[in-house]
Amino acid sequence: MEFSSRYFCNTDCEYFPCHTGATEKKFNCLFCYCPMHPYEHCLGAPSYLTLADGTQIKDCSHCLFPHQPEHYDAIMEFLKNPL
Repeated sequence: MEFSSRYFCNTDCEYFPCHTGATEKKFNCLFCYCPMHPYEHCLGAPSYLTLADGTQIKDCSHCLFPHQPEHYDAIMEFLKNPL
């Protein structure tokens, strides 16, 4: 896939690949920090960790949704009107 304003892959990053199961040839680093992370309901498939005090925190370590180039348009639409 060609680098553009919608896609780039930084294989030189010290954290690459940052998700297990990622395909190097088709991994979009554009959303390195997921813009949907602050939202409880997002387009990805996060899990939730429960802390000792009962607080839940979002765990996106297994979510590849923002790193798949074909999801760029869906993410941009979500950010216009988040759930």
